[in-house]
Amino acid sequence: MTDAEAPLGSAFGEDVRRFEDYLTRERNRSAHTVRAYRKDLELFLLHAARSGVSALAGLELRHFRAWLGALDEAGLSRSTIARRAASVRSFMDWAVREELIPVNPALRLRAPKRNSALPAVLSQSQAGALLDGLDESTRQGDPYELQRRAMLELLYATGVRVGELVGLDIDDVDTDRRTLVVLGKGSKERTVPYGVPAAHALDDWLRRGRPQWASDRSGPALFLGRRGGRIDQRTVRTQVKGALDALGDSAARGPHALRHTAATHLLDGGADLRAVQELLGHSSLATTQLYTHVSVDRLRRSYEQAHPRA
Repeated sequence: MTDAEAPLGSAFGEDVRRFEDYLTRERNRSAHTVRAYRKDLELFLLHAARSGVSALAGLELRHFRAWLGALDEAGLSRSTIARRAASVRSFMDWAVREELIPVNPALRLRAPKRNSALPAVLSQSQAGALLDGLDESTRQGDPYELQRRAMLELLYATGVRVGELVGLDIDDVDTDRRTLVVLGKGSKERTVPYGVPAAHALDDWLRRGRPQWASDRSGPALFLGRRGGRIDQRTVRTQVKGALDALGDSAARGPHALRHTAATHLLDGGADLRAVQELLGHSSLATTQLYTHVSVDRLRRSYEQAHPRA
């Protein structure tokens, strides 16, 4: 039980649990997303409880505004505040549909717009340096290095999310066609191709690395932790961050930077926007279009550096 959950008691706790069930069963949200909603709601409802509110019907617009003001004073980013506001609005919309309250008091809530900063990406030379530098480390057959290389190659080659990567099973890999079957957001499957360098790294891991760590706990998991169970997201994030930090000349950090990089390099190379959307598993083309802005931004910098009349 979290610090935020305990003071809520029966006043809000059952409503939050029912909302979680709705997100899981009807909206098909991932466990990670549901946890994020719950955390946001617990923080808001604890704030409301400390203001004397004991039931949903007692919530007013002023309570929401006061909470967002407190978040802003605490120095949270605009993106975080916007996300938390969206979580609370969704919860209140659900409460109206469930007839727990007659109207949504957060309907007129205005949160700050999310930061519009473009994602940090690697240049093609940086991506090459990152991945080519892993070849030497795998010569001795260390399973840690073999797996790290395979994961980094696949993250860059396919643009998959880290959660999708750790969820892969051996049977999800078609080595003949060089494709992965990926289970994405909303439990939607998609087939993603990967290239020859990733194929070599994956083959090395499966032949020389995975057998060293495989155990009764491994099941069909493609990537493993040192004790033989399926690798977790935190471990992957740590390993990717370490590899990117070692480059020393990039603001790109973590697995999502490789997803951004894969999409940007595909578009730089002339890939169709719809194809990139399908590859990344975006439900909206507008999300994919962000990467066209990244590509244009890179083009503009190159132009200003090289053209005599820029």
